[in-house]
Amino acid sequence: MNKEIKDALQNTKEIFEKLDEIALYNQEKVVDAFRKHNVALRHFNGTSGYGSDDVGRDTLGEIVADIFCAEKAIVSPLIVSGTGAISHALFGVLRPGDEVLSVSGQPYDTLKDVVYKQGIGSLRDFGVHFEAIDLKSGQFDFVEIEKFVKTHKVKMVYVQRSKGYAWRPALEISQIEALCKFIKSISSETIIFCDNCYGEFVEKKEPTAVGVDLCAGSFIKNIGGGLAPTGGYIVGRSKLVDLVAGHLTAPSVGMEVGSYMSGYRLFYQGLFLAPHTVNQALKTSTLFSYVLAKRGFEVTPQYDDPWGDIVCSIKLGDPDRMIKFCQAIQSISPVDGFVKPEPWQQAGYSDKVIMAAGCFVEGASIELSCDGPIREPYTVYLQGGLTLEHGILALEKVLQCL
Repeated sequence: MNKEIKDALQNTKEIFEKLDEIALYNQEKVVDAFRKHNVALRHFNGTSGYGSDDVGRDTLGEIVADIFCAEKAIVSPLIVSGTGAISHALFGVLRPGDEVLSVSGQPYDTLKDVVYKQGIGSLRDFGVHFEAIDLKSGQFDFVEIEKFVKTHKVKMVYVQRSKGYAWRPALEISQIEALCKFIKSISSETIIFCDNCYGEFVEKKEPTAVGVDLCAGSFIKNIGGGLAPTGGYIVGRSKLVDLVAGHLTAPSVGMEVGSYMSGYRLFYQGLFLAPHTVNQALKTSTLFSYVLAKRGFEVTPQYDDPWGDIVCSIKLGDPDRMIKFCQAIQSISPVDGFVKPEPWQQAGYSDKVIMAAGCFVEGASIELSCDGPIREPYTVYLQGGLTLEHGILALEKVLQCL
């Protein structure tokens, strides 16, 4: 093993112990929810047609609601991605003339067209107004937020927990809790929504446990544990989740329908493994952060900073170096390791994007992956890793290419 990595493993022992404590806490929470709902082999069976009385689908939602300390949840293979889950949540709850305030800056690239683009059925097309206030040194700008909320009838406050392609730390649960208390103190009827992608099981609490009304994310990221083959979730207050269900299927039937022939075992098994898998991903990102900072690269978060998501951002300062970094990650992947990723114009992104993701589940960001837009300062966003051992091998490969 590379000496730099050996030293990093030695010097991050205390950080790893803290991550292990979080994983153990969350594992107990998951097991308790499974036991509470008497999960059995029958819950793994698929259904066809309308999917009426689909006990596997319904129980999975009840388990996720318990884990999130929420009233209700939808977990559905019909949700195609994290962007899809968030879009369903927004269109399910918002109505023409409503005002939304993002308090974490502009939303992630693939959501900008959902919000702003005209003529495609966006929120703007349906008369929903979306404004954004940037974070201030990684913190909510409470002064500007208060000014806006007190002078506008804000239906929803929107929070993006992960950094997306912005250079900032991910938001911690303590920050989100402070925001919720603040918003409810000045506008109790305002709905607080959180894009929770990449954040599940990173801390001991989820956003809905600290005051968020509605939360959404992808099941092929953290919460699916690397096994869930597709899907997403929406969780929160019953009234809001029911509105989203009406948008996902039809307002007359909600989640009374929705079949999935393949069965739900991988969703249940992935959810069970998720606390451990997220722990492995966080350890991998911690190692990358430590070693690459020692090499002189600017990284966020620092290895000993709190983690609000699983993503380690690394400024490389050069497009060729960025491409080689992603190609190194791809080359050590168990799937498509022979492929050399190149920048391309992917749907939903304004710049060309390079993505390395040799995954068993296509696009599963909880598996070791790396991506970023080809624009200054040429930052790569590394996330995932089903095992720390694979993360170590990937880091060795990256160090060789750098």
